[in-house]
Amino acid sequence: MPHLDASNAEKPRHKPSRGPRVPMPERSAVERARDFDEVNLGYTEEQAKAEADRCLQCKNPTCIDGCPVNIDIKSFIRHIIDGEYADGVAVLKERNALPAVCGRVCPQEEQCEAACVLAKKGDPVAIGRLERWLGDFDLACDLEERCEPEVGENTGYRVAVVGSGPAGLACAGELRRFGHAVTVFESLHALGGVLTYGIPEFRLPKSIVQAEIEMLGIMGVEFVTDIVVGATYTVDELMSEQGYDAVFVGNGAGLPVFLGIAGENLNGVYSANEFLTRVNLMRGYEFPKADTPVWRGRKVAVIGGGNVAMDSARTAKRLGAQGVFLVYRRSEEEMPARREEVHHAREEGIEFKMLCSPSEIVGHDGWVTGLTATRMELGEPDESGRRAPVCVLDSDFVIDCDTVIVAVGTRANPLLTQTTPDLELTRRGYVVADEQGATSKPGVFAGGDIVTGSATVILAMGAGKRAAQAIDQWLDTHSR
Repeated sequence: MPHLDASNAEKPRHKPSRGPRVPMPERSAVERARDFDEVNLGYTEEQAKAEADRCLQCKNPTCIDGCPVNIDIKSFIRHIIDGEYADGVAVLKERNALPAVCGRVCPQEEQCEAACVLAKKGDPVAIGRLERWLGDFDLACDLEERCEPEVGENTGYRVAVVGSGPAGLACAGELRRFGHAVTVFESLHALGGVLTYGIPEFRLPKSIVQAEIEMLGIMGVEFVTDIVVGATYTVDELMSEQGYDAVFVGNGAGLPVFLGIAGENLNGVYSANEFLTRVNLMRGYEFPKADTPVWRGRKVAVIGGGNVAMDSARTAKRLGAQGVFLVYRRSEEEMPARREEVHHAREEGIEFKMLCSPSEIVGHDGWVTGLTATRMELGEPDESGRRAPVCVLDSDFVIDCDTVIVAVGTRANPLLTQTTPDLELTRRGYVVADEQGATSKPGVFAGGDIVTGSATVILAMGAGKRAAQAIDQWLDTHSR
């Protein structure tokens, strides 16, 4: 697909619209809470152009600085204004291999949109929604008409990428642009990492993820599934026996964290990781059509306040739960989940139990019957700057439930790092890497959640791209 000059020098001066921000069309809460079809419907062409017309086309676009991968936001929006959609896609893909994905799940309100000039006095341009619209425009084209990023001339170098999540995919795509041969090793049977197993279908359809990955395959990225690096091969074996010149470690942080309270071994207790994997990756919501049974609770308590907790609660609702309770020890204002997800959860009937700290999971005959919680109040700010929750004396109460989903975070799986003894780790087991992704082991780079802990899709992609650039430089200076 051709890419026109991003310069606006020869184009007529744009007169921005003073209209309000165009709302995202979405399905009704009553309808969508019964199935796994996508909630947000996306802009029409008319709506996309109307929203793009709100862009001021600033001389110094601060929104670009707010993007972790520095997409040329001004240019891709200008292409929408001018009806040059294919060229807008090309601008996006210069920096982001997964625009249809990022347009759906990235917290633009905290990044590029927060840096938009219009945000100072009102609503910023809906950059994420416009990115999604262009990404979907590209996916709607026949395969041969889709935007295919240019691939550099073959360098003769081979790079192994561990993990097919956002960091690994971004790294692989960038390495191919440099002309290196790339093999992505995925431990599961399906590609996409957290994009596939962690994010529900109603927020990110799996067909979108696979279509974006398909383009990387066309670019020449090789994908190998059912390979556990750390067991099937060690990192050293990839380099010494399999002949890879460098390795990027982007296997995420998928080891679930529990609370350490009594009753966590009862039947009916899930980590959010297992629950969402059974439903998303293994299509447990289609049982018995899909041969993956998943316990369908009547009353479900979800512990946590982040996006994963929201995903778990909304998934449980769609599986038929009569009541779903979100239990969080701070106030709603302090929840780290995206405001849009909180809003959708409330609309769908999720009951919020704020300022409640779980203390015990109770049960009978080995099965969950309830969750004991203590009421909290907010005290002085803690190390994170948020007000610390303090127990209210003699305030324990029991939430009647038959299922408890623990969504309080994840940590690094030690399988790979335990078999790579010369790889420096933090005290929490994350890989130590510099800003470019270089680790203590020559030729081994890392990025994403395995370095930072749980973060956003776009931050992981930014880390993967920076690491790819560093790998390219390292290969050039350490040529055979």
